[in-house]
Amino acid sequence: MKKVLVALSGGVDSAVAATLLKEQGYAVSGAYMRTWMHEEGSELFADCPWETDREDARAVAETLGIPFEVVNLIDGYQEHVVRYLVDGYKRGVTPNPDIMCNRQMKFGMLLQYALDQGFDFIATGHYCQKRELPEGGYGLFEGVDKNKDQSYFLAMVKQEGIARALFPLGGYTKPQIRELAEKAGLPNAQRKDSQGICFLGKVPIQKFLEQYIPDKPGDVVNLEGKKVGTHEGLHRFTFGQRKGIGVPSNTDFENFVVLRKDYDTNQLIVAFDKPDTPGLYMTEKELEGMHFINEAITEDTELLAKPRYRDPSQKVRYIPMGEGKARVVFEKPQRALAAGQVLALYDGERVLGGGYYC
Repeated sequence: MKKVLVALSGGVDSAVAATLLKEQGYAVSGAYMRTWMHEEGSELFADCPWETDREDARAVAETLGIPFEVVNLIDGYQEHVVRYLVDGYKRGVTPNPDIMCNRQMKFGMLLQYALDQGFDFIATGHYCQKRELPEGGYGLFEGVDKNKDQSYFLAMVKQEGIARALFPLGGYTKPQIRELAEKAGLPNAQRKDSQGICFLGKVPIQKFLEQYIPDKPGDVVNLEGKKVGTHEGLHRFTFGQRKGIGVPSNTDFENFVVLRKDYDTNQLIVAFDKPDTPGLYMTEKELEGMHFINEAITEDTELLAKPRYRDPSQKVRYIPMGEGKARVVFEKPQRALAAGQVLALYDGERVLGGGYYC
């Protein structure tokens, strides 16, 4: 009997994943990843949900009658996710901690822990699918539920991770998962889906960053160089941001968008959010840190790509540039592709890999 360690988050998706695998005959164990530790008495993280999540995960394991443990990955998470997040904002780019967590933590450190403990696989509640490929190895594919598909967040996972992963929810829709949770009598069947960065809970990202990056107030200016407001620090903004950009309420601030950040002058440049605003929409973008789940693409190729999560697939021409870099040419102009975010490449529904916008 194959042994699988299920990453139980406390949510309904991972709970149903464990349920399905047990029904399929696997020897299932559950593990809650402890990834964050806040200082005792910290008001900032007073609403941090990790203890509730852990106990919800434990309750699921008890209901299913499977072993349960808490795996301490705090140090690794601090190094691979928190530091990556803070360093990105310091450098003026927009990180994607969910993608990094999947690559380094779930399908990195947790996988290695599982293998060291004698497990054959790890499993998660991601809405995606894994298939064996005719040429060997395993491919990652979109989930059946296109509204919940999470394959984008796994575009940077290595082949070793995909090979040892199980995704039981890939063939189901979210409503079906809710029904299965109710049928199985899972204690979290009606729990709402979590939103935002996992370890922050209800803490706004800017409140978190205040602990690491000091504010440096400056001017908000339009394309003509006219001051239209003030900001508290350039790290608080991202390309394409529409709201909260420091423009006084006596102007039509909803029509403004962050166009760029000038670190030499400490100015935030904003413009009207219109298709003809110079630099807001683009048909070409360079990528770095290219990663492929299977074989690397080394020639100019017509592919599909998701510019960001929730975006529909777009036709692109992929042009390798060597040394982990590439250029993509979009068939249709794309709005505000922020440096540091990830473009995921597809061949139909199969995820090929991805890269970071320069």
